[in-house]
Amino acid sequence: MGMVDFELAVQDTHGLRVAARLGVDRVELGTALALGGLTPSRGLIETAVETPGIPPVHVLVRPRPGGFDYEPDETTLILRDIRNVRAAGAAGIVVGGVREGRVDADLVERVVAAAGELPVTFHRAFDTLADPQRAVETLVPLGVRRILASATDLDRLAGAVDAAAGRIEIMAGGGVRPDLVDEIVRTGVDAIHASAKHTVGAPVGVTLGSSAQAGSQGRETTDERQAAQIMATLRLAQAPRNHA
Repeated sequence: MGMVDFELAVQDTHGLRVAARLGVDRVELGTALALGGLTPSRGLIETAVETPGIPPVHVLVRPRPGGFDYEPDETTLILRDIRNVRAAGAAGIVVGGVREGRVDADLVERVVAAAGELPVTFHRAFDTLADPQRAVETLVPLGVRRILASATDLDRLAGAVDAAAGRIEIMAGGGVRPDLVDEIVRTGVDAIHASAKHTVGAPVGVTLGSSAQAGSQGRETTDERQAAQIMATLRLAQAPRNHA
C-alpha cells in the first residue's frame, strides 16, 4: 500500500492559502461547509487554481442543501457546473447522487462523461446507502476514482475498503481528529479528508436568513493549526510502514 493522502476541504481564500502553505496532497473546494458543502463560484474555483503552491483542486458540485435525490433540472445544473469546473482548470470533480436508496447510476454515468479526463469522487452521499458493498460494486464499473466515506464508523469503513479491493480508492472523512488518525489508517484507506474548521468572529448586524440571524457572532474557516496537526499525525502513523 502506498502513502495515505491528506485532502483538505476548504471554502474560502484563507483556506486556500493554508492548503498551499501546508502542502496537503489535494484540496476539495466548496462553499457553505456548515450545510455540508455547496458548489463554489466560478471566481473561487479560478482563484483556487491560480493560488501559488496550491495542490490539485477537486471541486464539489452540489446544487443545493438537503438530500441527494436530484430532479432532472437539478441534474442538468450539475452537468453545467461540471463543464464550468473543467473550463476553470480544476483537477477533479466531487459529486454524489442517490435514487431509491441506491447509487443513482444514471447521474453518475453522466457526471463521469461530463468530467472527461478529470477524476470523479463520489462524496458522502455514500454514507446514506444501506448497502455499502453494493454501492462499491456499482461505482467501480462507472469509472469513479474514489469514494468519500464516514470516518465515524470504522467497521463500515473497513468493509468498504475490503469491497473496493484496490479497484477504487476509499477516502475517510467526517469527524476526523488527530487522535483518530491511527485507527483510520489501520482500516487500509487510501486517503483522509478533513475540513479542520474553527469559528472566527464575524458579527452580523441584520437577519439575512433563517440560518443567519442578526447578532450571529461567527463564521467557520480553516484552522491551520488543526489541519497541520492532522497532517503531521497522518505522516507519523505511516512512518513505520514506510521503513518496513
